Amino acid sequence: PPVYSPTFFGRLGTAGATRKRKMLARAAARAARPASQRTSAASVARVGSAHLGDHAMVAGMVGLQQGGTADGTGAGSVLAAAFVGATVATAAAANVAACDNDEDESEEVVNWSGTHTCYPVKVYEPESVSEIEGIVKAHHESGAKLRVVGSALSPNGIGLTNGAMLNVANCDAILHVDHSLKQVTVEPGVKVGDLCDQLRPMGLTLENLASIAEQQIGGFIQVGAHGTGASVPPVDMQVVRMKLATPAFGTLELSATSHPDLFEMAKVGLGALGVVTEVTLQCVDAHDLLEHTYTTTRAQLQKDHIRILKEHRHARFMWIPYTDTVVVVTNDYLPSSMLELGDEARRAQLPPPKYTPAEATAPMRDLLKEMYQIQHLKRIAPTAATALEESVDSMGFGALRDELLAIDPLNVDHIKRVNQAEADFWTRSESYDIGKNTNKLQFDCGGQQWVSEVAFPVGSLESPSHADFRYMQELLQMIEVKQIPAPAPIEQRWSSSSSSRMSPAATGGGGYTTMDDVHSWVGIIMYLPTDDATQRTDITEAFFNYKKECAGSLWGRYGAQEHWAKIEVPSKSKDCEALDSIQRRLKSRFPVETFNALRRQLDPNNVLANPHIDQLMNTE
Repeated sequence: PPVYSPTFFGRLGTAGATRKRKMLARAAARAARPASQRTSAASVARVGSAHLGDHAMVAGMVGLQQGGTADGTGAGSVLAAAFVGATVATAAAANVAACDNDEDESEEVVNWSGTHTCYPVKVYEPESVSEIEGIVKAHHESGAKLRVVGSALSPNGIGLTNGAMLNVANCDAILHVDHSLKQVTVEPGVKVGDLCDQLRPMGLTLENLASIAEQQIGGFIQVGAHGTGASVPPVDMQVVRMKLATPAFGTLELSATSHPDLFEMAKVGLGALGVVTEVTLQCVDAHDLLEHTYTTTRAQLQKDHIRILKEHRHARFMWIPYTDTVVVVTNDYLPSSMLELGDEARRAQLPPPKYTPAEATAPMRDLLKEMYQIQHLKRIAPTAATALEESVDSMGFGALRDELLAIDPLNVDHIKRVNQAEADFWTRSESYDIGKNTNKLQFDCGGQQWVSEVAFPVGSLESPSHADFRYMQELLQMIEVKQIPAPAPIEQRWSSSSSSRMSPAATGGGGYTTMDDVHSWVGIIMYLPTDDATQRTDITEAFFNYKKECAGSLWGRYGAQEHWAKIEVPSKSKDCEALDSIQRRLKSRFPVETFNALRRQLDPNNVLANPHIDQLMNTE
């Protein structure tokens, strides 16, 4: 898992946002645990000081065999760094207590993806809505910057600031549940997953949620989050009413009957129109879902994909570049024959998996062992080689992928082999499962990463344009022709339209969508599997070239618009042309002038925006 995990950022400020040195020391301390307590290949370096000599020799040898140098740097540096890290970890662990008591360093907040950092001058953690209102008012009067942040989950750091940061995590109460209307009113800091857990005993749940449930409700709606389901709207469409603490006018209550135009703008308000202090959400009956995961080919999916979208409540595809494998995951309401059965009886009706988890991950384990040349190492350093093999055998899918990618993340031939091993894993992982909707709609997003996701209209279910499939065909062809080191997966999901004017799935944008239209969401990714600064810089450059190819070849022709939490803003001084292109695209798709006019009315001193918002909206 990433160092900066969603759980880690559950509460910023005193409860969560820590100083980086303290955090790194804790990470090093965790790394110093015995191998039996860890699942990373790097842990092999730490099985005991008696074997450090073997480990150092192995690290150097692997570096040489994979094109590195005798000290283990170069192509073999991932493994070598793990071994060398053993000598540092023990000392770092001893310093944890000292770091805990060190209050001299400025606070650093890093987003979940590990791609954006900020140094807020102050972090507010109010415990009541009245405190939030007072903070907003004070900053309006002083003109000092104030940015509201949720769980710091947005990959682009849309909520980050070097000014004052307002974290509303302590305002997390469930205020009222209307059972007759199936509506719940909450404060903005309650997490999506926690809310669903508390609603479940009341027989209610949210209709849809994103891939993770660690978001605070305020941020969840403000960036236009979405789940998947061609007939299921983005999450902002669950908002029935909301209260917004504005700098100029205090708290406003918004709904379809109270300031309706502002309501449709503020549901996806990017935290720039005011601070959300209360939200009423439309719920649905609590339910379980039947999940089916399987693989198919591109040609077969071309025949089936419209049928899949029509027949299944929730569906997502995971495309694996350089292979003919596409993973399909569907989730549906349980059939009536299962509703009265207990969990054990339900599961007894499901087809058993063909492979065990260990058998499913075997292609990835075998590839990693080959890369580490374990059989050869056994003849030279048997103790270390055996420990390394045991560590590899203990890994799950996510850890295996991270370790494989870290070996040579920008080598196209290497990525092809890793992707094929992942395709083999998914082919062996066909399964059925039953679970709460809140559990089945979440999925593992991987570790630290760069990600870009766009939404574009694909017609209606009754009259599909097939643009979703054509987009993927062109994207995969572009990757293969240009030999882009694109790892798996490329995630494809769907939603129905939104009436929220700033939603990427909004109706009427550019005059080509209606409420009957479906939008496809496609996300590309490059992982950041190591902490090596040079490697991370190289991956970052490769990712932005990858994204630039997508923007130039596909986005304009398909009317694609980036997810608000995933738009990366280039520096005006470094790439004025790219920034201008983003601003033009936003202006052609969204009512940017109206949005900015509302900002000037509600926040005349522009205290709520950060440079990210100002650059996107051209209001610097």
